[in-house]
Amino acid sequence: MIYAGTSGWAYGSWKPKFYPPKLASANFLNYYVTRLNTVEVNYTFRIIPAKGLLMEWAAATPPDFKFAVKAHQTITHVKRLRGATKLATRFITSLQPLAKSKRLGPVLFQLPPNFKCDLKLLEDFVTGLPRQTRVAFEFRHDSWFSDDVYCLLQKANVALCQAENESLETPHVQTADFSYLRLRKDIYSARAQKELAKRVADLARKGDVYLYFKHQNTPEGALHAEALLAASGRK
Repeated sequence: MIYAGTSGWAYGSWKPKFYPPKLASANFLNYYVTRLNTVEVNYTFRIIPAKGLLMEWAAATPPDFKFAVKAHQTITHVKRLRGATKLATRFITSLQPLAKSKRLGPVLFQLPPNFKCDLKLLEDFVTGLPRQTRVAFEFRHDSWFSDDVYCLLQKANVALCQAENESLETPHVQTADFSYLRLRKDIYSARAQKELAKRVADLARKGDVYLYFKHQNTPEGALHAEALLAASGRK
């Protein structure tokens, strides 16, 4: 299954190319799900969402829609994984309204750019995570890109987030039975989109693919995601 979307949906700047001009912001999610089948939630990086809010999100989305959720900053940026496994477990447990409604996609642990590789720390953290929840790690320091790290992730069935922006591109290494891609470049040409569609189709033969384009300011990411779904036969 291919899931393609953006990192968030609450952007009035997407009018009128994506959202209709007169659509109220309260109805953005209801409309978003008519065109895309997943979203990455950055809101949870700073705020633990209330149970009622998660239930509202679940109720507003179709059964095959998935919310990928970014882990709280206390886990990744304050504690920097150290002694944070129980906190991470509580965070994942707080997402049960999404899990019970089968709307929960992977939980993304995004590490700071200055966080260098610590293999033992990663092993201790990952070992204690709930196995029933899909987990991905986005490393933003190149010291993490090694066979030892890939092997550790493979053993735990944790995905290496294949991320790209204008300054860093993660190696295209699959470490889990699903794939997680974050595409943050400002421009994707028609050729780049065609190549990406082929890459995603290849990954989808191995398992589910979760893919998120850049979201801020313009609707281009949402439109790219919709085009990719169409190319894959999902639309």
